[in-house]
This record gives sequence, structure tokens and C-alpha cells, in this order.
Amino acid sequence: MKRFLIITGVAVAALIVLAGVTKFLVNKHEKSFSPEDNISFKQDNLSIHVFYNRPFKKGREIFGSLVPYGEVWRTGANEATTFETNQDLLIEGRTLRKGKYTIWTIPNTETWTVIFNSEYGQWGIGPDGNANRDPNRDVLSIEVHSVQSEREFEEFTISFEKVGEDLEMVLIWDKTLVAIPISFKK
Repeated sequence: MKRFLIITGVAVAALIVLAGVTKFLVNKHEKSFSPEDNISFKQDNLSIHVFYNRPFKKGREIFGSLVPYGEVWRTGANEATTFETNQDLLIEGRTLRKGKYTIWTIPNTETWTVIFNSEYGQWGIGPDGNANRDPNRDVLSIEVHSVQSEREFEEFTISFEKVGEDLEMVLIWDKTLVAIPISFKK
């Protein structure tokens, strides 16, 4: 009996290791199509950091097709995009407290809803294929206009752009540009 328990324990341990290695390899394979990126903004004592994965267009129709209109999008690929600030911010005049959040968006043809959610660390989509977001943890939601560009952007990109004393977090992919206005809370 003791020998049976040892063999069973070793077999279970081997299966756990195999599952972990498989998960690692699948994630590594998926991330090769949408590489990780980090962007930061620093000014005086303010520090903002965004971690996200950058999918490619690859000839696909993006908004309204791959990323459906009117549905929550993880705003990138793989893990949910994270946004971290060490100070309170004003976004469209509303306070976003210092901390770490995930960013979710609901694209539409002319406007986008941008959602900051207090849950982070999760994969961007759940097993059902839908956004892996708990709406009960939403802390801030705003609506911003989208702009259509003449230029096409192959890779999804997030950047920070100074606008006078304020800042915009810009999301660009395909021919769509969305700017999220950020002011520094005084």
C-alpha cells in the first residue's frame, strides 16, 4: 500500500509539473504574436506605468469585427492591460485614486467608453471568450471620442502625450485613435 501511495504521489507531481510547463509554453507561444510592452510617464513626483500586450493587425478588419463594437475589450491582448499611478489623477474631471487598475474599453464608431477597474492580474478573457472583468470592481468610467486617421497602424500602441500642463494617454490601432485626457490632481 505504501508503495502504491508513493507511485501515485510521484505520478500526480509529474502531471502538475507537465501542466505547468504546458501552460508556460502556450503563454509564451501566444505572446510571440502580441509582445509585451511597458510605457511610463514621469514628472516631478508623479509616476504612471502601463503594462500591455501589442497585437498586430495582420490584414484583419479590427474595430467592428475582430474587436466588436459595443462590447467590452481587454484593450490589448493576453493579460488585461494594467495602469498604475502613484498619485491621484483627474480623468475627465473625475478622480482616479492612486493605485493599480486594469483598463477596459467599449469601442463604438464615434465614441469609446474607457473603464478603470480595481481588479488586476487576470488574463484578459475568460474561458467563455468574453472579457474577464468584474463590473462590480469598476471605479471610473468615461466616454471619449475616437478619431479616424489616414495612416494605418499595424501594431496596437499606447503612448503618453503632453498637452500643455496636462497629459493624454493615446490608444492607436488600425486607423483608430483614442485620447484619454489626464490632469494632475492639485
